Amino acid sequence: MNVSDLFKLMVEKQASDLFLRTMAYPRARIYGSVEIIHDKKLGREEMAGITNFLLENEQRRKEFYETWDVDFIHDEPEIGRFRINIFMQRGTPAIVARYVHSQVKSFDSLNLPVDLCEKVATESKGLFLVCGPAGNGKSTTIASILEYINTHQSKHIVTIEDPIEYLFVDNKSLINQRELGIDVPSYLSALKHVTQQSSDIIYIGNIRDVNTMRAAITATELGNFVMTTFHTINAVQTIIRVVNFFPPHQHDEVRMQLSLILRGTFSLRLVPCKDGEGRVPAMETMVVTPTIARLIRENRIREIQNFIDEGDMFGMLSFKKSLVGLVQTDQVDEDVARSFADSKDDFDLELKGLKRSI
Repeated sequence: MNVSDLFKLMVEKQASDLFLRTMAYPRARIYGSVEIIHDKKLGREEMAGITNFLLENEQRRKEFYETWDVDFIHDEPEIGRFRINIFMQRGTPAIVARYVHSQVKSFDSLNLPVDLCEKVATESKGLFLVCGPAGNGKSTTIASILEYINTHQSKHIVTIEDPIEYLFVDNKSLINQRELGIDVPSYLSALKHVTQQSSDIIYIGNIRDVNTMRAAITATELGNFVMTTFHTINAVQTIIRVVNFFPPHQHDEVRMQLSLILRGTFSLRLVPCKDGEGRVPAMETMVVTPTIARLIRENRIREIQNFIDEGDMFGMLSFKKSLVGLVQTDQVDEDVARSFADSKDDFDLELKGLKRSI
C-alpha cells in the first residue's frame, strides 16, 4: 500500500486526518467521524516502509528514535502538505497525518463572524486567544486573520510554530515564519529575541509553560499584538488556565496584567452539517469590555459567562446561542447541536427563547 495513494484518498474524501497502524485498516476523520477508507489492513512490512519513508530526514529519524514521538510537516508533490505525528503503541509505530490546506480561506468561507474578525485584525497591541479541542480550526482561524492583515496592512508579522502549517506569501505585510527545531530551539528562545526584530504582530503556535506565557505577556507590554492558541473549551476556562500557569502568589499580578492586555477570545467547536457535507463552527466569542476587565482583576472570572450570554451589542456570542443559530438556519441537526452544548438544559431553554432563572 503506497502512502502517496493514501494521502490522495484522504484528500479526495475531504478528510482532516489519516490514521495508520500496523495490522489495522487505514482510517480517516471525515467531517469529524473516524471511518475506514481502505479494505486492506496494513502489514508490518508496509507500515515499516511508510514510517521509513516519512522519516527519511536524518533529524526527524534521530528525534523519533530518541523520544519515540515526532511531529513534522511532510510535502507530498501534487497532493498537498501534511502535519505528521509518528508515535509508538504496542511496540510498533502508528501515524496520524493531518491535511494542511495550502490556501488560507476568508472569514466568510470559514463561517466566522466577519465584523469581529476584522476588528481583531486591526488591533495594534494586546493578547488574543483562540481556543478549542485539537482539530477544531484554531490554526485555520488565526491563519485567516493573519492573511487579512497581510492583505490590508503594512506590518511585520513573526510566527513561531511547531511545525509551520500554513505558508504565507508577503503582500502588504512582511511575514517571517520560524519553526521549532529548525529555525529556533524553543518558543521561549524565539520570544526572547523577537522584540529586537521590530515585530508588530506575533503568532505563537502554542504556549506550554509559565516562562513562555510570561514572555508572551511581556511582548504585549512592549507594544506587540500577540495571538496564540489554547486547548481549552471556553473563555472562562481559558482565563483560569492562563492565571494558573503562574504560582499562586503571582495570581493577583497576572489578573491585573490580563485585565489590561487581553483583547478577547474565540472558542471553536466544529459541528457536523445537517446535509452530511462538512462541518461548521459553533463559536463562543468574548470581547474584553471594561466590565469583563474588572471581573478579571477582581477574580470574579466565572461571572464572565453571564456577560458573554448578554453581550450581543459588543459582538459577544455564547455557545448555546451559536448552536441554536445553526439549528434555526437549518445548518445543523437539533440533536447533534444539543450533544455539543455545555448544558443540554440551557440549550433547550435557548431554543425555546427562554432563560434559566437564577
